Amino acid sequence: MRIEWPTEIKQHTSGPMFYCPISQVHSDGEIAKIRKECRKESFWYRALPLSLGSMLVTQGLVSKGILSANPKLGALPKMAIAGVLGFGIGKMSYIGECQKKFQKIGYGPKKKRHCHHPCKECEAKLKSKEKEGSIPSAP
Repeated sequence: MRIEWPTEIKQHTSGPMFYCPISQVHSDGEIAKIRKECRKESFWYRALPLSLGSMLVTQGLVSKGILSANPKLGALPKMAIAGVLGFGIGKMSYIGECQKKFQKIGYGPKKKRHCHHPCKECEAKLKSKEKEGSIPSAP
């Protein structure tokens, strides 16, 4: 059985999927600022140091003979792989720090993602429609 919602409700819910005008206390600018901070800090504090460190260790292992060098390219392929892996691991290791920053402003996975605060206008329209019998009420 398919329930057809009134056009007023469809129009009201056509915005962002998890937007709630009452519980939405943070601005897009604040979120963008935190995202930019996270990208910058994850690069400088985790990704770059791990990338360079893993490349340095790999070069040391190749020069000591523990890892074999490529006959044509030398240690370059192994160092490149180590650098990319170090970069990726560094970026991923900073995810927890970024989640904490978002949770500080009340935006994160611990919050419910649906709106418990319907606007008064929508609530009144929904109740009037339920009284008319056009929308079956939930059990």
